[in-house]
Amino acid sequence: MEKELNYKSVGENIRQARIRAHMTQEQLGEACLLSTSHIGHIERGTRIPSVDTLYKIANLLHVSVDYLLLGASEDVSLDSVAAALSGKDPAKVRYILNTMQVLAEKIDEL
Repeated sequence: MEKELNYKSVGENIRQARIRAHMTQEQLGEACLLSTSHIGHIERGTRIPSVDTLYKIANLLHVSVDYLLLGASEDVSLDSVAAALSGKDPAKVRYILNTMQVLAEKIDEL
């Protein structure tokens, strides 16, 4: 099942995240080294941002690239992690869970 990105939705997600971050288009553009006009086009879905630009925007607005692209919730529950790992190779699941445990122990250092 192939699904195309809806760039108007991507732009709206960026706009909403920018507003929540209390940033203007001008401020976001300056931080990304883009014009205010270009940011406006991205938010309206009339220009397609590069992967590099999406990454910069996500970092500046403190959201994930997934959120910008898909509008996915920033909240990750243990149920969603369990569902994602269900039926997978047990050795690989243990590796993922061990990695998560190490990251959780270091979370305050991030």
